[in-house]
Amino acid sequence: MRAAILTKPKTFELRNIPTPQIQQQQIKVKVEGCGICTSSIPLWEGREWFNYPQEPGSPGHEGWGIVESKGEMVNDFKPGDRVAFLSYHAYADYDIINQENVIALPEALNKQPFPGEPLGCAMNIFERSDISEQDTVAIIGIGFLGALLCQLCKQKGAKVIAISKRRFSLEFATKYGADELIPITNTWEIAGKIQEITGGNMCSRVIEATGKQEAIDIATGIIAEGGKFIIAGYHQEGLRKVDFQKWNWKGIDVINAHERDPKKYISGIKNAVNAVVDGTLNPELLYTHIVSLEDINKGFELTATRPDGFMKALIEIR
Repeated sequence: MRAAILTKPKTFELRNIPTPQIQQQQIKVKVEGCGICTSSIPLWEGREWFNYPQEPGSPGHEGWGIVESKGEMVNDFKPGDRVAFLSYHAYADYDIINQENVIALPEALNKQPFPGEPLGCAMNIFERSDISEQDTVAIIGIGFLGALLCQLCKQKGAKVIAISKRRFSLEFATKYGADELIPITNTWEIAGKIQEITGGNMCSRVIEATGKQEAIDIATGIIAEGGKFIIAGYHQEGLRKVDFQKWNWKGIDVINAHERDPKKYISGIKNAVNAVVDGTLNPELLYTHIVSLEDINKGFELTATRPDGFMKALIEIR
């Protein structure tokens, strides 16, 4: 089979390798596609703590496809079933997955890409955010995740304020239900606009979806007393600083909305399947760039540079 191998920073090579053999509780999936996660960009760019070459198909963890075969102890899936799955090697023609990490996709989704992991993350983060119709929610960072959270919060009846550095991404926020749009300038100016919008009440919920220090500073300035600050961005570039004086004074709750239990990931993906089927989530507009497995380096370059119009890149595997 073909597999993309990250041999050195910024260089995937497509190689033919033996197809792995399944064990009794595993499923072999013919991969249809896999999303590119922003969290994979440091690995692609290169850091001193990473080792190269990476394993074949790594770090593809947003895959979906068709069941090719199954182990003797697998009863819930059969060849031909369309599925999403959790693995780390999905930039390849085939992937081998333990049955507990495979999620069935209904016929209603047959023609849609389904990067299950990030869709499940959106559902899990929303659940942890405890949003109600009484809340004013600021979402800092309108990428793929931020746009989905706009839609989920609006569906709940909350007032949604979208804050983003990329002006065109604010247009996506409008499509996904945001009531107010604020371009990122500086913390004090944004806090002033929030004060004006909320009549001085500020935001009862702030969701940070960038993984950047700047977003933490903005969140600290705009969150209401007794509010909840939800960290959804993936912070992997060293230490962060927080203004504990303000956090203490405002009496806020800080929620790290990242999950590590695979069962919670699977639960989120199952919820995402239902949400996409019933229209609660509509991610298709956000799949702005689709490239082939042969062009995987281009897909990562797009994800790293985020040109105008970019929201999410998918790798299509044929």
